[in-house]
Amino acid sequence: MLLRGLAAALLGTGLAPLAAWSADAPALMLANVYRPGVRLADYWLSEKYDGLRAFWDGERLRTRGGETIAAPDWFTAQWPAEPMDGELWAGRGRFEEAMSTVRQLTPDDAAWRRIRFMVFDLPAHPGVFTERIEAYGRLVRRIDQAWVQAVPQERVGSHAELMARLDRMVRDGGEGLMLHRGDAPYRAVRNDDLLKVKTHEDAEARVVGHVPGKGRHAGRMGALVVQTPQGLRFKLGTGFTDAERDQPPAVGTWVTYRFRGLNESGVPRFASFVRVRPDAPR
Repeated sequence: MLLRGLAAALLGTGLAPLAAWSADAPALMLANVYRPGVRLADYWLSEKYDGLRAFWDGERLRTRGGETIAAPDWFTAQWPAEPMDGELWAGRGRFEEAMSTVRQLTPDDAAWRRIRFMVFDLPAHPGVFTERIEAYGRLVRRIDQAWVQAVPQERVGSHAELMARLDRMVRDGGEGLMLHRGDAPYRAVRNDDLLKVKTHEDAEARVVGHVPGKGRHAGRMGALVVQTPQGLRFKLGTGFTDAERDQPPAVGTWVTYRFRGLNESGVPRFASFVRVRPDAPR
């Protein structure tokens, strides 16, 4: 049946339904997009990992939306009570594998052996980010588990050097880079203390409707109608596989889309579907 709900499609698969945005969602720092002119001397640089944001609240791993992640007991055994902010990552270009593993209602032990928790911040630490780098490094060393890793941070001197680093990262299969202001406290809002650096812009929007397909796509989805967190609605009609058009993301699902700037009315230009995003909005 065309346009059947994604939650119904997941029944019997052993996968958790895509996360709803819960009132219990953790308060996390969110990134703006880098733009030339930012004073790079104030920032630390790291890789942007193509995984799923995860928050260790001292007792359990949770998604950005607030749902508990069904990780194996051994994965979080002897983790500290101190909250940790990070990414569950399976390696470059393996987002789908990470997503499938993390969404399993019954954890697949072998699959979780390929997942790493990349720690990049300590939300409860009172210091600025430069101090928190040292603190999360010490914490990870104390945990002493191969699958828990401290995200390396380094400095970058100029916009030209930053763009060269970005080009190398993308050629090597990485998603992009992150800039984190060294003198910033942990603030659970979207702000310029944290910036993402990518070769393209991307964002998240919620599916609010479906447009039937025509021609080759007759009888299945032609486009999604999506709404941004700011309330802007537009159609998203490219970037889908045939299988995704046969079984499109359900209304209420959050998706990531890629675009190239905005037109005069504020609608993203050349918007293209990337993936369902189980841990949005961000």
